[in-house]
Amino acid sequence: MSQPAYLRIADDLRRQIVDGRLAPGDRVPSRHELAHDHGVSDRVAVEAVRLLTAEGYLEARPGAGTFVRARPEVRRLSRSWYREDRGGSPFAADMESQGRASTWRSSSETTTATPAIAERLDIATGDPVMRTRYVFLADDQPVMASTSWEPLAITRGTPVMFPEKGPHAGLGVVARMRLIGVEVTRVSEIVTARAIMAEEVERLGEPLGSIMMVVQRTYAGDRPVETADIVVPVDRYELSYVIPIAHAD
Repeated sequence: MSQPAYLRIADDLRRQIVDGRLAPGDRVPSRHELAHDHGVSDRVAVEAVRLLTAEGYLEARPGAGTFVRARPEVRRLSRSWYREDRGGSPFAADMESQGRASTWRSSSETTTATPAIAERLDIATGDPVMRTRYVFLADDQPVMASTSWEPLAITRGTPVMFPEKGPHAGLGVVARMRLIGVEVTRVSEIVTARAIMAEEVERLGEPLGSIMMVVQRTYAGDRPVETADIVVPVDRYELSYVIPIAHAD
């Protein structure tokens, strides 16, 4: 009972939504009803509803009340290693397999490595890197955002220095690096979750308070050649991993 009252009310409503007892489109009790049922003030009930609205569970309809927000269909994003070695974009291959049209917006700029990025790329803090920000779309709807970093010590002056410009724009990392004689032999991913950042609200069309999966991905051969943070809304997509198993001869 040490939990604040508004969090207890929010937990109860959230559980009802997750369990299906409150379905999309259902009207939730008014603040007066919530206050009466839980023995709290109207102000406490309002805070609980505001929290669930910020998290994307509820939506207010002026003059009508507050309702359970319709949840988008959950689709699958395949993290299949074989897609990384087919020459094109892994995202495009994934969307094509689902019968969806893929596009993306991007912008690149040279900058310097922060301590965290330097550690992931095995370079020194302050070393020059190419940073590219993406928003990936399927059927013109945002799917995920990504920010990648590549050491300019590897790509500077080459035809693949800018990931989305030049004669090889749009190729995946494996194919681009192979063009300059760098062989990628492994990919590592760490998956975490966090609340959405303000800049991602507009880019991904998700409400403030949404929870995002973050895939920290690094491509490497003899050394790391690219690292990225891939941000995926948890209410729209699930990650599916296919990992090959090497059999002993």
